[in-house]
Amino acid sequence: MLFDTHAHLNDAKFAEDQDEVIQRAREEYRVRYILNVGYNRETIPTSLALAEKYDFIYTSVGWHPHDAVHCTEEDLEWIRSLTRHPKVVALGEMGLDYYWDNSPRDVQKEVFRKQIRLAREVGLPIIIHDRDAHEDVVQILKEEHAEEVGGVMHCFSGDLHIMEACLELNFMIGLGGPVTFKNAKLPKEIAVQVPEDRLLIETDCPYLAPHPFRGKRNETGYVRLVAEQIAELRGVSFEKLAQLTMDNAKRLFGLTERL
Repeated sequence: MLFDTHAHLNDAKFAEDQDEVIQRAREEYRVRYILNVGYNRETIPTSLALAEKYDFIYTSVGWHPHDAVHCTEEDLEWIRSLTRHPKVVALGEMGLDYYWDNSPRDVQKEVFRKQIRLAREVGLPIIIHDRDAHEDVVQILKEEHAEEVGGVMHCFSGDLHIMEACLELNFMIGLGGPVTFKNAKLPKEIAVQVPEDRLLIETDCPYLAPHPFRGKRNETGYVRLVAEQIAELRGVSFEKLAQLTMDNAKRLFGLTERL
């Protein structure tokens, strides 16, 4: 059974068949648990509602770097209040995005720092969004002592050097659809090298669908294709890969005693 540690099932792309997609993941692909991610004023309430509707779905609350320019102190206080919700198990996704640069970089950094401090205050792990900003992300994590709570590098796209820096900071490595792409040498190398107790699997659905669905809408059930590919790369059984990533996710999100 599988744990998809990063999904956006409240995205508009699932407006017509959200329940069917979730049912398909459970029945056809053996997905047992899902972490759905809320990342701004619009997506946090709908992600919470989804987690309240399904007992096997959990959620995170945070502020995406795309929307950093719109983040206020009131928004951060709202996020703080939501961390008391029993289905909220992480903060994020948060971080830096230098590819789109939808918010000024100095604003992205400040909102990122504030959320790390909040995570340390409430004792929840962090979900990191890092696009073309590896060195700055690692530097901020170090300066803000993010190792105290740890977390996951969502959709990890760094090299082995960045991976080692993240491991030293008490972070896990989340891998998704790109590890199945034929010419994706670096994700495949990371999939082999990451320690087994630091590996997580995810979809980021509806984005980044794995082969053979690349370019189409991703589904949470497709996390199975990610798991199968990583198991093959590491030379282990699918069952072992599924179990170790399940155990890692439960441990990171504080669910070991609850599930």
